[in-house]
Amino acid sequence: MKNSYLFIFLLITSFSCMDPVPRKPVSRKTSSSYLKESVKYNKKVIADEEEILKKIILKDSLNKYIASSKGFWYKYQNKSKLNYYPKFGDKLLFNYEVYTINNELIYSFNEIGNQTYLVDQQELVEGLRNGLKLMKEGDEISFLFPSHKMYGYLGDKNKIRVNQPVKIKVQLIKIIKKNESN
Repeated sequence: MKNSYLFIFLLITSFSCMDPVPRKPVSRKTSSSYLKESVKYNKKVIADEEEILKKIILKDSLNKYIASSKGFWYKYQNKSKLNYYPKFGDKLLFNYEVYTINNELIYSFNEIGNQTYLVDQQELVEGLRNGLKLMKEGDEISFLFPSHKMYGYLGDKNKIRVNQPVKIKVQLIKIIKKNESN
């Protein structure tokens, strides 16, 4: 009996002293067909949204919409006579409200409240960030944004759905120039 215990003890100690053999990593290759399908789907979503927004613009023949080079459209509600556009580091005081493209209110001015933004130094959704740079103090602009310029394939995880294009009305209240705030 003693020999069997001794044999088991020696067997266990000999195996426990061995170096562990590392496992090979599991590599999962994303198939190129999946990526191609994803790109194809996203291009279709963008094209469909842009078509919807263009139809809205055509229906609203009383207003002149401007196509931005950043992939959205806008119209002036109130155009300021000032000539200064926000630059890097300027502090902006603004407010906005968000609508569906069918003009149903999602977030009101009161819900959002006044916002501040340091130009290109703080996080802000792409569409709003680019739109604010087109505004002068006192401007009121309505923007039409495809979903990929705002909340994209996630939505805002509250009231804005996945891939939902939106209309946003923005009032730029004040521009505090970077060199004035020192």
